[in-house]
Amino acid sequence: MKSVEPPDQFRLSAAVGWLELGNPVEALAELEQISAPFQDHPDVLEARWGILASQHRWPAALEAARKLLQLAPDRASAWLHHAYALRRAPDGGLRAAWQALTPALEKFPDEPTIPYNLACYACQLDELDAARAFFQRAVIVGGKEHIKPLALNDRDLEPLWDEIRGL
Repeated sequence: MKSVEPPDQFRLSAAVGWLELGNPVEALAELEQISAPFQDHPDVLEARWGILASQHRWPAALEAARKLLQLAPDRASAWLHHAYALRRAPDGGLRAAWQALTPALEKFPDEPTIPYNLACYACQLDELDAARAFFQRAVIVGGKEHIKPLALNDRDLEPLWDEIRGL
């Protein structure tokens, strides 16, 4: 896909900057100024998802994620954003998020966030054997030194904390 061109690229960069500064209102205002041909560009949709997620606007974030997944199915982030928003959207939930993200596991074998999030979903669904298997895969792919501290601060994985501490 063609990359976002100036001046829209500048607006996209400004939107990302505003979001990083914790100002989603200004970030969204910058995105709204991007020309119509680039509104559905995957980079713009990623930024839009980030803004909407930061505002906990889950139905709108889910819509942006669905469009991103449709246009850029080769981006792991598209699958992750979709599942993350789906978990939180009123018409979604944990099981829907788990089912939506599972196909990405084999599609992106080197992305540790996918098995990590699947472990979180499985844990919250009381599917602890599946959660253990997904978590182990996240550790293998992402490295224990990175994954373990995250997990011990993630309430979704609390049912496995004793086991995780023992790693």
